[in-house]
Amino acid sequence: MGCRDVHAATVLAFLSGTASVAGLLAAVLLPNWRQMRLYTFNKNERNVTVYTGLWIKCARFDGSRDCVIYDPQWYTAVDQLDLRVLQFALPLSMATAVSALFLCLIGMCNTAFVSSVPNVKLARCLVNSAGCHLVAGLLFLLACAICLTPSVWVIFYNSYLNRKYEPVFSFDVSVFIAIASAGGLFFTSVMLFLWYCACKSSPSAFWQPLYPHAPSMHSYAAQPYSARSRLSAIEIDIPVVTHAS
Repeated sequence: MGCRDVHAATVLAFLSGTASVAGLLAAVLLPNWRQMRLYTFNKNERNVTVYTGLWIKCARFDGSRDCVIYDPQWYTAVDQLDLRVLQFALPLSMATAVSALFLCLIGMCNTAFVSSVPNVKLARCLVNSAGCHLVAGLLFLLACAICLTPSVWVIFYNSYLNRKYEPVFSFDVSVFIAIASAGGLFFTSVMLFLWYCACKSSPSAFWQPLYPHAPSMHSYAAQPYSARSRLSAIEIDIPVVTHAS
C-alpha cells in the first residue's frame, strides 16, 4: 500500500462519505418518513394517503401526485416523538459527517502536496495526514451512530402507533435512505481505519497521529558512555602526603 501517496482507499472513503452525506440530505428533505392510509367506503370518493416528513406534511388522493393538503409549518407542530428526535439527530449527523469529510480532504491534500518531513520547529504542533484520517474515521463512526439509532427507532415506533391506534401507519422510503446512508458512513469509517492500520506498521513515525518529534532528527542517537568517561566527570586530584620515617 502506498502510504506516502494518495491511496485508492482514502479516495474511495471520501467518495463514499460524500454520497452518504447526500443521502442524508435527501432523507432530511423528503416528506416520506411515514405514511398514513385513510380508507373510505364511499365508492364515489378516493382513499387518501398522508405523507409525513420531518418538516412538511402532504395529503394526496390515490392516483394523484398533487397535494390536496400541504402543511409547510408541520415542523413546528410535530406530535410524533421519533420524528421530533430525527429533526435534531439527522442535521447533527450531517454536520459531523461534513466535518469528517473536511478532515479527510485535508489529509489527502497533506499527503499529496506537503513534504514528508515537516519543519523542525512545527513538528510538535502539526497533525499529519494519518492523524486527519484517523480522526475523520472516528467522526464518520459517530455520525453513523447518530443517524442509525433514531432511523431504526422509526420502524419500532411505527409498530407502536399501529397497536395504539389502527394499522394504518407504515414507514416510507426516507427510512431506507437514512439507514443506507448510515451504512455508507460506517463503510467510510472502516476504510479509513483499515488504511491507517496498514500504514501504522510502517517503520516511520510519520504515520502516527501526532509527530512525537521531528522526523529529521531520527538519525540522531545518543552515544554510549564508556566506563572511563563516566568516571572522568567525578575525578578529583587528591594530593598524596607521605610521612618521613
